[in-house]
Amino acid sequence: MTVDPSLPLAGITVVSIEQAVAAPFATRQLADLGARVIKVERPEGGDFARRYDETVNGEASYFVWLNRSKESLTLDLKSDHGREILEKLLASADVFVQNLAPGAAARMDLDAESLQRRYPSLIPCDVSGYGNTGPWAERKAYDMLVQGESGLMSLTGPDDVPSKVGISIADIAAGMYAYSGILTALYVRATTGVARAVEVALFEALGEWMGSPAYYTEYGGTQPARVGAEHATIAPYGPFPASDGTVLMSIQNEREWLNFCTEVLGDVSIASDPKFAKNSARVAHREECNTLISRRTEQLSTKDLLAKLDKFGIANGRLGEVADFLGHPSLSGRNRWRDVDTPGGSVRALLPPANLSGVEARFDPVPGLGDHTDRILSEYAYSPTDIKRLRINRVI
Repeated sequence: MTVDPSLPLAGITVVSIEQAVAAPFATRQLADLGARVIKVERPEGGDFARRYDETVNGEASYFVWLNRSKESLTLDLKSDHGREILEKLLASADVFVQNLAPGAAARMDLDAESLQRRYPSLIPCDVSGYGNTGPWAERKAYDMLVQGESGLMSLTGPDDVPSKVGISIADIAAGMYAYSGILTALYVRATTGVARAVEVALFEALGEWMGSPAYYTEYGGTQPARVGAEHATIAPYGPFPASDGTVLMSIQNEREWLNFCTEVLGDVSIASDPKFAKNSARVAHREECNTLISRRTEQLSTKDLLAKLDKFGIANGRLGEVADFLGHPSLSGRNRWRDVDTPGGSVRALLPPANLSGVEARFDPVPGLGDHTDRILSEYAYSPTDIKRLRINRVI
């Protein structure tokens, strides 16, 4: 697999023992920037996310999203030969990422402290549910559980139904912080020569994203209301009916509210009504405010309502579905789609959202299980006979 040497992370080698979402999301973003990511998988089945579904030409949608541009190496890490191979990889790697089950890394001497004693220049990154220390260190954590423990589910959904966010938001948050933490550690190593370990917990990553409702609850005495697609502390904000559909709109300040009342509702007096004159009053009288607005918006078609909101500078959008997103004119108009190969055929993939001028992200194939095992081992002086013997003994 040849990497463009002009990519920002070309020359950086990452070894990862990863499963599911959080750690693979972090390492895929490193691969996007040119890092060599060697994904170590079990010979029997590999990353369990490979088997979540078979919807993308026979491959799992999560796996295709998270694993392009990586190399798959199968290793039985419970065998002596498997560990020997892993240690050779780590000795020449820049970064090691793992999200093994609680306590597993320490039992295998793959915790950050042990690794840095053996390889002082290696940057270890641990991704866990609740951290490597503390009373919940040994507790398993999956995205839904962390959404519940963090209080996010108490804020999401309609008033009577606490709901999970429809994507793996805790995993994604942790993956983002692992990615940025690794980049920071690489910078520190480059400028000081010191390799710093990175640790990210799903619970703490999502906890950071809970900052606003946490402050609101601690200092306001009650947590924000669960208001579905609306906003707990801003009104009007959310879906409103048109004659043939639904339109989303948001008022962010009193200037917009005055403009909205004057030009869209056609009644400037509403803007100065004490029940609606400022945002906190509109939140307190949300139902009445929404009813008043809906009586006007439901008289207009979706097309006409969107045009009117655009004309008078009111932020708005459509209530789309995933299929609408896939065909969104903003993505096609900005040339955001690229092709990437998978074991089952070519698929579309979006460019990473951080655009670096003069840099085109890497889009190498999504690997089949063990696709790169022979080639990687040959780089470490294993002969074809050695590799054959390892395969017979189920080490690889």
